[in-house]
Amino acid sequence: MNKDAIQVLAKAVIETQANAVVQLQNRIDDQFLAACNYLLECSGRVVVIGMGKSGHIGSKIASTLASTGTPAFFVHPAEASHGDLGMIKSRDVVLALSNSGETDEVNAILPLLKRIGVTIVAMTGNPGSTLAKHADAHIDVSVEKEACPLGLAPTSSTTAALVMGDALAISLLETRGFTREDFAMSHPAGQLGRRLLVHIRDIMHKGEQVPSVRHDASISQAIVEMTAKRLGMTAVLDSAGKVIGIYTDGDLRRTLDAGLDPHATPVSEVMTKGGRSIAPDALAMEAMQSMQIHSVQGLLVIEDSGDLVGALNFQDLLQAGVV
Repeated sequence: MNKDAIQVLAKAVIETQANAVVQLQNRIDDQFLAACNYLLECSGRVVVIGMGKSGHIGSKIASTLASTGTPAFFVHPAEASHGDLGMIKSRDVVLALSNSGETDEVNAILPLLKRIGVTIVAMTGNPGSTLAKHADAHIDVSVEKEACPLGLAPTSSTTAALVMGDALAISLLETRGFTREDFAMSHPAGQLGRRLLVHIRDIMHKGEQVPSVRHDASISQAIVEMTAKRLGMTAVLDSAGKVIGIYTDGDLRRTLDAGLDPHATPVSEVMTKGGRSIAPDALAMEAMQSMQIHSVQGLLVIEDSGDLVGALNFQDLLQAGVV
């Protein structure tokens, strides 16, 4: 095996495909905008079709559209000729992929799609092709050359189509005002879903589990509370029960270094005033970000009224699968 030759070839493949992607910036034209408009105005679903490698790319584009606020699904054009065409309705928009624009299975159903009355958006590498001419909007994804040294295996062309599909999906996402919460609703499983769906009130310690002491409690009393509740901190409350500070393991180490008497010193003298807190309706992801930014291991959960309703630490985020 010639290692040098392999490295040269691999780098050439990456360079060729990178150049093909860069050229796509010049194709964000009126036709691209028309395609976006058709997809935005679609009252049905976006039906993506394509054969072979274009079909694989089309399936991924359909998935990306669906997960970013544009209802979409993939239909195999050959199967469409054998019954699956019934899945396509007049209110739908068909996004047809074909590098040549002359794929038999795709072009065979064009007259039927026209008869149904669907809008057709084509994505091809040949603006003069049959598919391009019959489309209501045509997006040019042509490439100078494939990365395959034989010029045969779809490489640069499939990469270009995939990137243009992503450009469509994200443009629509932004235009629709699609939010993190919207994204989470279609991704409820796994860490991503938990980060975007789990709220602080779902995982916080509450009731008797929340460590707290009055402002006139001694440091030793605060230590007993921290040890009992095992969160590495305790809230410090004023006489009205409102949070005025927090006392943590870090504060305890600094107290011991200062040589203060833990039995005689009020915790209010050594606490961190205010402390880091979060609202119960905030996302667990926000708690993780706050802990990372401020280099703390725990947060108090406080209502807008100032009432202490919970507490959580980094371990709680780990157990909830947010981290």
